[in-house]
Amino acid sequence: MALIKECRGNTPSIPKSCWLAENSTIIGDVEMGENCSVWFNAVIRGDVNSIKMGDNVNIQDGAVLHCTYEKTKVNLGNNVSVGHNACVHGCKTGDNVLIGMNSTIMDNCIIENNCVVAAGAVLLEGTHVKSGSIYAGVPAKKVKDLSPELFEGEVKRIAANYRMYASWFEE
Repeated sequence: MALIKECRGNTPSIPKSCWLAENSTIIGDVEMGENCSVWFNAVIRGDVNSIKMGDNVNIQDGAVLHCTYEKTKVNLGNNVSVGHNACVHGCKTGDNVLIGMNSTIMDNCIIENNCVVAAGAVLLEGTHVKSGSIYAGVPAKKVKDLSPELFEGEVKRIAANYRMYASWFEE
């Protein structure tokens, strides 16, 4: 069973439709939407501020979601995929966002709807990713617009696949 801990009077709110890996950790002021999944060794730390997730969000293996005390919160839209070992800190995303493996999203970043942050990218504090963009590099910059093919073939596909993968582990 996942480690779910109360902190400072806040207990995570996790619908029954969500799947949590046995060694995932969810702490404090965390509110998850429907059909979310939190994978092996992922950590969602709502100890210093709130973390809100929409529906169909997947937090993949080793990813960390955290905030800055009394300054920033994490707010993820619907159909957001947070890749393996990504660090998502004090930022906001719209819907249909893919945050690539080993990427870092710093405080006060805004990622609008229908975007990709490439694997290994680093979004510096306060970066604003406009809808329909792909950002890559260190520091991350816009490299191109998100094509309809990439949107369907990656962003939507990955979010849907993680709902399917979670079903393989349900008892």
